[in-house]
Amino acid sequence: MADYLTVLTTTDTPEKAEALARGAVEARLAACAQISQPVTSVYRWEGAIETSAEWQVLFKTTAARYEELEAHIREAHDYDTPEVIATPIANGSEDYLAWVVTETTIG
Repeated sequence: MADYLTVLTTTDTPEKAEALARGAVEARLAACAQISQPVTSVYRWEGAIETSAEWQVLFKTTAARYEELEAHIREAHDYDTPEVIATPIANGSEDYLAWVVTETTIG
């Protein structure tokens, strides 16, 4: 059985979020990507505490496609240090997970 992941990133506009999502799905690096409404992020950057609105993008993919998906996010992202966090999917519906594999398989 394949290993499945959700991969999270954030960006500062809905347009950038959609571009990241669409690029990953078009390249079959993710079966789908969901964009959440803005969240408020509070973080330390270059010695200062920052607060900003960000859009979260949650990709559904396989472990086999993770490295390429991470590379896509890093290349397409305009942040110096983009958030890229992968979380294993412990369980899921068999039909849905089969769809994830189909949609992330090239050829």
